Amino acid sequence: MAGSTPVGVLALQGDFREHIAVLRGLGADAVPVRRPSELAEVGGLVIPGGESSVMDKLSRTFGLAEPLKQAIADGLPVYGTCAGLIMLADRVLDGIRGQQSLGGLDVSVRRNAFGSQLDSFETDLDVPAVGGEPMHAVFIRAPIVESVGERAKPLAQLADGRVVAVEQGNLIGTSFHPEITGDTRFHEYFLGKVRAA
Repeated sequence: MAGSTPVGVLALQGDFREHIAVLRGLGADAVPVRRPSELAEVGGLVIPGGESSVMDKLSRTFGLAEPLKQAIADGLPVYGTCAGLIMLADRVLDGIRGQQSLGGLDVSVRRNAFGSQLDSFETDLDVPAVGGEPMHAVFIRAPIVESVGERAKPLAQLADGRVVAVEQGNLIGTSFHPEITGDTRFHEYFLGKVRAA
């Protein structure tokens, strides 16, 4: 990576280890982030899948929520998958009582839009921004992007038109989990933003 600035993965909860493994496989110096001091050292951040309401509570407990919001506002490249997309959304339509998001993406998302773990599914998506063949996407208790505001743009949609990947400036969010399929194109796309920042 350029200048060997590490790339962080928010490691409060969820499948952060898988993201660290993918990023390291791509040659990035990927490190877990649990404290504000660790956040200050990274040139980009992945927010993994997990449970968004738990991640929200833990980020506030660990004193990370405000530094994260500031880093996003300051242009830190951030990639959120599944719960990470919910964390980046400006509007969470069905959050639990008191749930907060970090914001930054001008989108409205619905948590667990496809139902429970049993309603997880897989499909192939066209993602022109990352190029190549259609991407095999795995959805696990996934959120959906219900509406995309003027500042954000859709990157991928299901066959029925529902949006499952978005981008806004240095922020990327996907409803699905590229870290578990072996397709590294979204992580590469994110690392490109880190290098350019």
